Amino acid sequence: MARAAARSTRGEETRARIVDAAVTVFGDKGFDSASTREIAREAGFDQGLLTYHFPTKDALWRAAAERVFETLTGVVPAHATIPEDATPNDRGRALIRSYVRTIAAHPEFFRFITDQGHRFDARTRWLVDRLVKPRFELLRELGLFANAGVADDEVPHAFFAVIGAAGLIFAVPANCKRLTGVDPRKPAVVEAHADFVARLLLPKP
Repeated sequence: MARAAARSTRGEETRARIVDAAVTVFGDKGFDSASTREIAREAGFDQGLLTYHFPTKDALWRAAAERVFETLTGVVPAHATIPEDATPNDRGRALIRSYVRTIAAHPEFFRFITDQGHRFDARTRWLVDRLVKPRFELLRELGLFANAGVADDEVPHAFFAVIGAAGLIFAVPANCKRLTGVDPRKPAVVEAHADFVARLLLPKP
């Protein structure tokens, strides 16, 4: 029993390391340019071990995408700590700031969205239906769009405006630093950006 449990634990740890490496490589290079051999090297394993856990590149990409989107689950608990007597707009701004901080810590989220988003294929259908749509519906349920005065036919624009405003600067930090001299990876810049996006989407009276 103990040996079996140890083997299971080692297997889970190996799988987790492979997925972490896949997030890095797919995030940097996209699906087409990334190779499983490179991911195995990033994880510190040989190709055979990677293939044992993930027989196809597509299966590995899906596991990596799920890992990336799991990072967003921290946004909801952070939002839940807002005082009950806060105004709807204050709650909305708190949600946006939490979301921006999360995206700053995980810029690969924006890269996964943009790398796959222009393709009308099975991976896009899976990504949207399984991972993107639940987050989209969550923002609706939390009242973000309604609090911002967004009409129903404007919600698609608002949703992608939030993603773009929150994530682009962190997905292309080298561009930002070269262009403006500002490094968006610095904590103070992250906080400034979180506040800016919150005010941009939900301005105070």
